[in-house]
Amino acid sequence: MATVSIGIAFAVRLLLVLLFLPFSALDKILNFSGAVRQAQETAPSKAVATGLICAGLFVEIVMSAGVLSGIADRAAAFVLAGYCGVTALLWKQFWKPGDFWTSSDSKGRTLFWDFWKNLALAGGFLLIVFGTQADTVSLFFAHPFVSTHPYSIPAEHIQK
Repeated sequence: MATVSIGIAFAVRLLLVLLFLPFSALDKILNFSGAVRQAQETAPSKAVATGLICAGLFVEIVMSAGVLSGIADRAAAFVLAGYCGVTALLWKQFWKPGDFWTSSDSKGRTLFWDFWKNLALAGGFLLIVFGTQADTVSLFFAHPFVSTHPYSIPAEHIQK
């Protein structure tokens, strides 16, 4: 049963990061110039846009690896939650196209759903950060780099 529990813990974390590692990171690597062009929609210059894409790659690869491995996973999930929020605000601005009410397949509506998906994903990462109990919030701020040890099973929970 311990193996199944560990497998489920890994699968849940994999589902959270799969968008970033490998898919989004690989897309940025294989289509770097396109990613920079997209970043230029918000960035003031090509140099800043390039820096944003490189920073995004770092976050997507390193923080996803932290969440998957359990190494400083709470801090990594905190960064990924912020990343999801920032990308929602910068690149999923559903209010800008002005066509939200014109049709069901408008750009504004597509961005609307992407915006909320980003925020929902941020919420999933925050569950790793803070857990599901109100009293665990202060624990993160006291020790942000401590792992949740997602793949360990206390001896008292192992059936003999």
